[in-house]
Amino acid sequence: MRKPKDFLRLDMLACEDPNGRLFVDPSTAGFVDLSKVRLLHCGVDTVRQLYRGLLRPEIMSLFDKPGAIVDFAGERWHAGRVSKDSGYQYKLQNADLGFVLLLKNYSAKQENIGPHLKVEVSPHAIDALSPERLQARMDFYAEQILTHLEVNQCAVHIALDLQGWQPPADLVARMHCRARAARDISGIKEIQWTMESATYGKGQSYLFGSAGSVQLGIYNKTLQARAVDKLDYWEGVWRRRDSFDEGDPDNYDPKQDVWRVELRYHHSVIQQFASGSIDLHTGNAIETNSYAAFVPHLDGLWRYGMQQFKLLARPGYYEPIWTLLREDARVDLPVDSLLDDTEYKRSYKTSRGFSGKNVELFLGNFVSLLARERVGVKKAFSTLKQWDCWPVIRDHYAAKEMSERDLYKHIKGMLEERHVRWGRAI
Repeated sequence: MRKPKDFLRLDMLACEDPNGRLFVDPSTAGFVDLSKVRLLHCGVDTVRQLYRGLLRPEIMSLFDKPGAIVDFAGERWHAGRVSKDSGYQYKLQNADLGFVLLLKNYSAKQENIGPHLKVEVSPHAIDALSPERLQARMDFYAEQILTHLEVNQCAVHIALDLQGWQPPADLVARMHCRARAARDISGIKEIQWTMESATYGKGQSYLFGSAGSVQLGIYNKTLQARAVDKLDYWEGVWRRRDSFDEGDPDNYDPKQDVWRVELRYHHSVIQQFASGSIDLHTGNAIETNSYAAFVPHLDGLWRYGMQQFKLLARPGYYEPIWTLLREDARVDLPVDSLLDDTEYKRSYKTSRGFSGKNVELFLGNFVSLLARERVGVKKAFSTLKQWDCWPVIRDHYAAKEMSERDLYKHIKGMLEERHVRWGRAI
């Protein structure tokens, strides 16, 4: 598919203006007026910082009594176990501070150095601390938990809140991305965002992409914030930082719903950008591994995501709202953006020779063993994703233009082929 084009942007006097809110279709001369759209706030909604190291033995004693309130790093924390789906066994949580610490990776032994810590940060902590101070706080917690400490990579969610627009009824049909599967699960209040495409809450929330790569979520933030009793907090944010429009600094309307457009980047994708993106002044890869170091590149991630997911007005042309969100939004952070100083590209860790061949040989043998044991594709794929070498496998097939969903279907086909051809003989 060719890269879509944008409508012409004009000001209200019909003069060309890169910041204009009147969008004209160059082919049909039809126009769309977005002067009533108000971009309230674009910021980081979630940070996840990963660390490698060796768990301090004394830390594990905090979990002797699951559900207890314990002392850690000078604060009081709730200690407990977490589900295996998280990839970790234990957590320390302080919602007042805005931090959740996930410890002891399921795929690594406790007595070995491994990816044993993930620090998750909530919006109010991100808002209260500068990137440098937030990184220092996360690193401090990591030092209390691990020896042989190594910063491993970060994951981020970038969210834009706006008023004066809501998704069209045919949003799913007109949103173009690699993931084409669509599911309607209206009426479900909360879901795990792991599918390729989903709609829930009777047209109030939409999801595209996979949790292990880049996801786009579009949802009614007013309803979501009210449901979790956070509306007062978010109204304070929108009133304090509520406009990209210099002539209209007080444009949050409490009588109107706020919609959120959110891009969620898995840590493996951030690593691909860190390895593949080039500083235009030095010619070197940016090679970041921490949230604070990556912050100047968040504008670049916003642009990238808005080009990966394409809301089209018609074939070959972006919907004007998508042009507006892509071009006019800037991530609100107290650092200078490096958007214009960096060429953003993803580098996939794969090779065409030895390693790539080994990946495909492994997958073939893996599927043969699964077929022998009559293991279904869902359990097989879940098991594969929990393995330490899953990122290598995923990146190898991503370089071959295969999404996680494509790989799932590939494994399903291989299993079926073995069952049909070999039957009970396997």
